[in-house]
Order: sequence, then structure tokens, then C-alpha cells
Amino acid sequence: MMSLLDQKKKCKILISRMTPNSEPQATIESGEYNIHYLISQSIVYLCICKRSYPRKLAFSYLSEIANEFYNSHGLDALSPAARPFGFSSFDNFLTKTKRIYQDQRAQSNLDKLNNDLADVKKVMTKNIEDLLYRGDSLDKMSDLSSSLKQDSLKYRKRAQRINFEAMIKQYIPIFGAGLILVFICYYLLKR
Repeated sequence: MMSLLDQKKKCKILISRMTPNSEPQATIESGEYNIHYLISQSIVYLCICKRSYPRKLAFSYLSEIANEFYNSHGLDALSPAARPFGFSSFDNFLTKTKRIYQDQRAQSNLDKLNNDLADVKKVMTKNIEDLLYRGDSLDKMSDLSSSLKQDSLKYRKRAQRINFEAMIKQYIPIFGAGLILVFICYYLLKR
């Protein structure tokens, strides 16, 4: 089994091999430990954790450290005149944050937060699906109403034609009889 000192040596080797093209965050498995690193604002943040420690929690810790360091020291940390002892005041923040992340409650809080986020995601997904379904239903209703309008115009014209044909059928015999009567009268008067 590798000791923590061996892991620190590996961290030094890792830092010496980093380039501007290196991944901004990664996890390297090393024995019973994981080395997590985060590159932010050209500064490398590292933490060595046991393999059982959750990866998300480690990166959450590194992100919090990076944000606080940048807020506290900004771009002064990148200047060539910066001295390592100038950042010793940051050690208090590191100690407090480390204690918080070592606490098992932090893990349970993160799990609870992830569960809450998953629930919210399910609700939002359902709402979006419902909206898409309603939109689809509205499109179908619009298509159906325009189809119904066209069909009703067709049926109206057909009904008018049928009514006209029914009227002709009803009055043709009367008109025919009247026409015959007129011819008979005309024929009798001419004679």
C-alpha cells in the first residue's frame, strides 16, 4: 500500500507534467487513493482522497477553494512577485472548508440536494412533456377545425344542390301539367 507521502510525490510529478492543454479537471487513481485536480485561472488545485470519498464532493471542495482563493487574492496570485507566505491567511479558510467536507453530514446534504434536484428535474421534464403534448393537441385541434370548416362548406353546397333537385322534382310535375294545359288551351283556341 502506498502512503500519503508517495501520493504527494505523485502530485509533484503530476504538476510538473501539466501543460496549458491539460484537462481542466480530472481524477487519477493511485492505489487506495484518488488524486483530484482542478485548473482554474491558471492555478492548479489538488486534493488527495481515499477511493471511497465521492468524486463529486471532491470537485465541489476544489471549486469552493478555487472560488474563494480567486475572490481573496485575484490575479495577484499569478504575478511573479507573489510570495507563498503572502497567502498564509488563506490557510484558515482551507482548514475550515476541509473540516466541513470531511464531515459525513456534508455527504448526506449533498445526497439530499442531488435527490431534490432529481425530483425537480422529473417535475420539469413532466411539465415540458405536458406543454409539448398540449402544443401538439392544439395543432391537431387547429387542423381538425380547418378540416371541419372545409367539410362543412362541401356539405352546405351539396345540401343546396339536393334542395334544388328536390324542388325541381316537386314542381316538375306541376310545371309539366301546367305546360300541357297551356298547349291544350292554345290548341283549342287556335282551332
